[in-house]
Amino acid sequence: MGRRKKGQPVHGWVCLDKPYEMGSTEAVTRIRRLFDAQKAGHAGTLDPLASGILPIALGEATKTVPFMMEARKVYRFTINWGVSTDSIDREGEIIGRSDVRPTPEQVKAALPAFVGEIQQVPPAFSAIKVDGQRAYDLAREGLEVELKARAVTIHSAEVTDASDADHVEIRILTGKGVYVRSLARDLAAALGAEGHVSALRREQVGPFSVENAVTLDSLEEMVHRGAASEGLLPVATALDDIPELAVTDQDAFSLRQGRSIVLLPGQVETLKGQLRGDTRTVSVFSGQTLVALGQLRAGRIEPDRVFNLP
Repeated sequence: MGRRKKGQPVHGWVCLDKPYEMGSTEAVTRIRRLFDAQKAGHAGTLDPLASGILPIALGEATKTVPFMMEARKVYRFTINWGVSTDSIDREGEIIGRSDVRPTPEQVKAALPAFVGEIQQVPPAFSAIKVDGQRAYDLAREGLEVELKARAVTIHSAEVTDASDADHVEIRILTGKGVYVRSLARDLAAALGAEGHVSALRREQVGPFSVENAVTLDSLEEMVHRGAASEGLLPVATALDDIPELAVTDQDAFSLRQGRSIVLLPGQVETLKGQLRGDTRTVSVFSGQTLVALGQLRAGRIEPDRVFNLP
């Protein structure tokens, strides 16, 4: 007999509003324990010095995590002018000072150069691996870390506030792999200034945003009164931009068994009109229950991932 899994078969997403000074791994552990879930994971690391949206998948929702890797993200951050640090945030060692204080107008004028597909060098204090070691571990040891520039996309950037001459707040919409600290570093260099990120908040990851987020305190209160399910979003939340197909119970059974199903010509044409780019992925439902993710090929749905949901 197989060993029984520890925990409960809890399935769904928690859109956590992560507090400052908590790592993503710790946040996942806290949520998993609160729900006593058998399995948990997250979609997109958020640094301890950042707050905001950290989508956490429980149970069968972990199978949809890969579909969040390409999700667009919204960040709001503050640059503190006058001082640069080695980690480009408020915890690093000071490596530069300057009396230059770019005005909000100067920042607005400089931002368009960082919108679109750009080449960005990740910060030395990052989780990227260099010869098998995390870059931040090497940087903390005082070793020089050279990371290669890579192509990333920033869809939009705007100045949202400037409380005083020492600070400017910026909001950006990004694709995957963008480092806010690198943007702050490069923007300061373009303006002939020194600066670091003094505050960072992620406001959105794909369909997960501040509008459907919950805090740890609110989740603990829900669990205390036996209403933990109120803090869960459906497994399919991460699949909001993937075409949906409704199937019969018989077809749902076949897909769960790993067998492909044949579609009617009308279903095929409808799905083709909804697919974007080269992707052929379709989410399949029986009633309101997610059954499988599959590929549309030659008039059939071939299952990639099947879901065991009640």
